[in-house]
Amino acid sequence: MKTCFILFFIASALALPATAQYVTGKGNDVNTPLHLLKPDYTIPYGETTKEEIVDVLDRVYTYLNKVTPMALIDKTTQAMITDPSKANANSIFKPGDFRLISYEWGVTYTGMLEATAATGDKKYAAYTIDRINFIGDVVKHYREMNGATPVRSVLEPRALDDAGSMAAATIKAMRAGADNSELKTIADRYIAYILTKEFRLKDGTLARNRPLPNTLWLDDLYMSLPALAQMGVLTGDEQYFEKALKQYRQFAGRMFNKEKGLYMHGWVEDMAPHPQFHWARANGWAIMTKIELLDALPDNHPGKAELMEMLQQHAAGLAQRQHKTGFWHQLLDRNDSYLETSATAIYTYCIARAINKGWLDARAYGPMVLLAWNAVSTKVTEEGQVEGTCVGTGMGFDPAFYYHRPVNNFAAHGYGPVLLAAAEMYRLLERHPFRINDSAVQMEGSR
Repeated sequence: MKTCFILFFIASALALPATAQYVTGKGNDVNTPLHLLKPDYTIPYGETTKEEIVDVLDRVYTYLNKVTPMALIDKTTQAMITDPSKANANSIFKPGDFRLISYEWGVTYTGMLEATAATGDKKYAAYTIDRINFIGDVVKHYREMNGATPVRSVLEPRALDDAGSMAAATIKAMRAGADNSELKTIADRYIAYILTKEFRLKDGTLARNRPLPNTLWLDDLYMSLPALAQMGVLTGDEQYFEKALKQYRQFAGRMFNKEKGLYMHGWVEDMAPHPQFHWARANGWAIMTKIELLDALPDNHPGKAELMEMLQQHAAGLAQRQHKTGFWHQLLDRNDSYLETSATAIYTYCIARAINKGWLDARAYGPMVLLAWNAVSTKVTEEGQVEGTCVGTGMGFDPAFYYHRPVNNFAAHGYGPVLLAAAEMYRLLERHPFRINDSAVQMEGSR
């Protein structure tokens, strides 16, 4: 009998809600408004200011400006090369914490431009413009050289990872004031790779032959389509918009799970069934691609309504899976996978921008994105490093692969999204002030 009672007690205790909080004291239902008791939030709640956002921006900027030197050195002697025209086959970029040319840094360059556009502080944009101009100088010198050069991925792109993100950032930098005469040639070379050299399926969909033949990577939406859209903006040639929209439709038709409102990470031709792993950062690349296209397309373009509907479906799927701390999980629909920073920052940026553009309702999505930003901000150290970012990730067809991907402060994928999220949240607080009502964040609609 005693054993039965103990088991009943344990079962009753386990049945209590895991998140229940009990406050003891002299207050009771008669003399205390219990509904106004302050909850014990894990992440700051309803306490965000523009000044705090700028503080995060400045920490990240200061760190990145320090650890991404804009210089060439002799790799043998380590001597500085102040004139790019004196560089040779023995010259390399001065090593820092991150590379100056990579798809991750294409996002970072865009994030710096957006930080200036939002706050008016020109130092962020100068970070991008100075480095893009410097890359142009180096490319100009090495253009006629064969063999190893520090800008081989610019002169001879060999993957969408080489081309798309850097192409978009280069064009955005040109539009923001970068004036190196080599930049248009660089952009043209990147675009030519995307349009004429990348492997495709028979219907023209951009694809890879790894890890298996005829594979679609969700990541490749971002590694190609924003570049095409930016070229459309730069040249006024609508063919680039049409090519981007066609690719988007062909990816989404195969990879978007309408029931969940999420994308699978990989799709392989002739695979049946498809193991669906809804990797968080890949879903980030997908929603950011929609934002990029919507930003670039002319207001009267017929493709805008279609993209907006897909954005709304995806945002709804993501909203259902936000963790109580504001983060999202590494695998979005598997709550025992770890909470990941870079994807959370991307969603923060995209959803906040969609609110600011009028594509999503501030009242419905504002509170969740405010919580998401608060979560992201806790992962920026005093030094300006971003914690909790999953390292570069290939494609897997089993859960262990995604569950156990390492996180690292030097995973470059975290920095651009944090800059973008901060910039857009700064705008959000200007356009959609929030208030606390019955202890809950309430966001105002359009002003």
